[in-house]
Amino acid sequence: MEYCPKQRVCLAMLPLTILVGARQYSPSRYSRTTAYSVKDYYQGNDFFDDWDFYTGSDPTGGNVIYQSKSDAQSKGLAYVNGDSDNDNGNDNDKGDTDSYSSSSSSSSSIVLAIDSTSTVAAGGDRDAVRITSQTSYSGGLFVLDASQMPVGCSVWPSFWTVGPNWPYGGEIDIVEGINNQAQNQMTVHSGTNYSCTIDTNDSDEYTGSVLASNCYSTESSDAGCSIMDSSSTSFADGFNNAGGGVFALLWDNSVGLSIWHFARSDIPADLTSQAPTPSNWGTPSGFWSAQTCDIADNFYEHQMVIDTTICGNWAAGAYSQSGCSGTCTDMVADASNYVDAKWVINYVAVYQ
Repeated sequence: MEYCPKQRVCLAMLPLTILVGARQYSPSRYSRTTAYSVKDYYQGNDFFDDWDFYTGSDPTGGNVIYQSKSDAQSKGLAYVNGDSDNDNGNDNDKGDTDSYSSSSSSSSSIVLAIDSTSTVAAGGDRDAVRITSQTSYSGGLFVLDASQMPVGCSVWPSFWTVGPNWPYGGEIDIVEGINNQAQNQMTVHSGTNYSCTIDTNDSDEYTGSVLASNCYSTESSDAGCSIMDSSSTSFADGFNNAGGGVFALLWDNSVGLSIWHFARSDIPADLTSQAPTPSNWGTPSGFWSAQTCDIADNFYEHQMVIDTTICGNWAAGAYSQSGCSGTCTDMVADASNYVDAKWVINYVAVYQ
């Protein structure tokens, strides 16, 4: 599916090279079978201290005004549940393993919302939030535990990682979808002359369905390579009605990229105990093998991003095929449509 990338830079078309090699079958999907250890754990009152609030124009052309940290908090668009002052400046968690909590009903969950109270004209812009981790990574196990994700016609939420100088440093869309989409769409964007494709000959290595197999992306051809999750609990209302759940990206340069989704009732015990062992988790929803994608040269120095936009090139472009009423620009004026357009996040963790 064609849509505008979340990071843009103008560039010339680069030649593609072909990566040759036979696909290795599981258990070669894992370079280790031992548990991963916490590197960074983002949770609770200090959560926002480790993320930057993006305030530029939306690169996807969405009908949003991204807010600064102070403005988002004063407007009730970014806050910690249970912190009535929303100052996020008390105790907390990043780097202190004794204080971690993986509870699905955490009283210190993070809320990132779209404005659902203001009067906005059709085609106008609503206040929204986009945050980026201050730390960058070139591999590891990335986990998002959320009890709710944004839903609704015109709504486009995503949790993703992105490297420098898009698309050269790559982009990995762990959670993404639009409008009334029922399943999560996982997408990878590469931009170098090192090949990156999904091997469609060994589809037993992932449970999702391939939508596009060539990951190479440019300003004018930016769809990337996508896999649609097969689970009805992986996105939007299905996800929220299941009590939310966990998304996990295992980025191993020697093996590939694996993405899992677990509904709340199916979260692995080793992840709950903060000793995740992905080799025990079964077949992932999506898998990009290092046999057909040069991981290390296409993906490096990634920052995590959590955001929600409205309409934009993808959600607006597909609006009429999404079963949504009216037009995307008209929907912007309906404040009630955005009451449930919010992330409620229990924690974000990076293991290595």
